[in-house]
Amino acid sequence: MNRRQVSFLERLMGKMSPSGFEEDAARVWRDEAKKFTKDVYSDTHGNSFAVINPNGSPKVMLAGHIDEIGLMVTYIDDSGYLYFTGIGGWDTQVLPGQRVNIKTGTGLVSGVIGRRPIHLLSVEERKKVVEFSDLWIDIGAKNKEDASTIVSIGDPAVIQYGMESLMNNMLVGRGFDDRIGAYVVLEALRLLSEMGADMAVYAVATAQEEIGTRGAKTSVYGINPDIGIAVDVGFATDTPGALVDKKKVGDIKMGEGPVIVRGANINPVLFEMFTKTAESERIPFQVEACPGVTGTDARDIQATRQGVPTALIGIPNRYMHSPCELIHLHDVDHASKLIAHTVLMSKDTDFRIS
Repeated sequence: MNRRQVSFLERLMGKMSPSGFEEDAARVWRDEAKKFTKDVYSDTHGNSFAVINPNGSPKVMLAGHIDEIGLMVTYIDDSGYLYFTGIGGWDTQVLPGQRVNIKTGTGLVSGVIGRRPIHLLSVEERKKVVEFSDLWIDIGAKNKEDASTIVSIGDPAVIQYGMESLMNNMLVGRGFDDRIGAYVVLEALRLLSEMGADMAVYAVATAQEEIGTRGAKTSVYGINPDIGIAVDVGFATDTPGALVDKKKVGDIKMGEGPVIVRGANINPVLFEMFTKTAESERIPFQVEACPGVTGTDARDIQATRQGVPTALIGIPNRYMHSPCELIHLHDVDHASKLIAHTVLMSKDTDFRIS
């Protein structure tokens, strides 16, 4: 990853983008896209598009969702404490004691997630899984009136957790699920523009995936592509105690290449094209078996209109849906290259299953 790529990723990860409130991260994504293509726009749903060769053929869609899980203020009590619920799927056990940023009408406001101290919990309470109703956000307000001058019902929030480098080309950050997918599809588009691709390629930073793959549904309908490729994070199973996970999703390791998913949600011709391209270009890859529909944008891309030949590429990810998700830089770089080279090979391919 070169200096420009690192700068782009840092800026992208530095913005909050919970589902329905993706605009800050989406602006960073579109600004980066404008550096190599003039065809950049957004829609009323919050999806962002960058296009090369809009009149070319075939029409290829690359989708990575730019939203992350977050929190939303639902109630302010008389003492000025904020109660909240989740945006997307949370393990509530990670929330107590976290610092948060709340996006208000006047800017970001800091707060902390409070819970009764362990000393004051009964033995039975200590054994229970914490629920949203057991938690609150403390912004230091004196009372409800004081808090309400700054925070409004419906304001979104995220955990205060930035991106940092770890050993051996690993990165940790909040919301790599799936801003890293939005990053990969734009980098793949940039590579295709440099490689002289003549087909129409749409990179899309889709919105609202964490609450039901909603952005993919609307954007793919509008584009009506001939080929669809989704990029999302996938479960790495190289952590302690992961034997049960391996039995579910396979043996997926960090740093050993992007994951090419295989199953009913994936067009078999396109799957084979990805694996053959990886082998010919000497790009490391891993395979994940998924017998049904995936919980990703690929689900809606495949089943739109008359059906779209679809592939799903995964970036191995540790500690998904926590504030400290891990990815490996080599997997990210290889994913962009694999997608770009495969798209170039797809021009005259018949994806019908016979």
